[in-house]
Formats: sequence, C-alpha cells, structure tokens
Amino acid sequence: MNKPDFISLTRSELRQYILENRDDEEALQIYLDRFQSPNNKVFPAPQTIEDLENFPELHQQHLEQRRNQA
Repeated sequence: MNKPDFISLTRSELRQYILENRDDEEALQIYLDRFQSPNNKVFPAPQTIEDLENFPELHQQHLEQRRNQA
C-alpha cells in the first residue's frame, strides 16, 4: 500500500488516516508537528464562578479557530 502525501492532506483527512493506520508513527509525527502551534492560547481551568462568566465567548473563539484550521 502506498502512503498518501501527508503534506497535501487536510487536518481531517490526516486524522482519519491516523485512526485507520495507528501504527504509522511518521503520519502521527507529521500531524503533531503540523497542528501543534506554539502560538496556541492556553486557558487555565476556572477557579471560581466568576471565571466562568467569559466562558461562552472563549468557547466561541476556540470553535472559530478550529473551523479556520480545518
């Protein structure tokens, strides 16, 4: 079986390939390298009820970011 060109695959196509070929370390490494950005925001876990007030807009921003990456 020929391996696909991982660089030309979309995120969802590459993810699907990895799920179907779980032993392919090369594909997994390319996926991790390609979609793991040092610029990603890290949000701490909420500590109080007040921390949850901004959750809906933070969640929406996250969803829009994921849509743009796909």
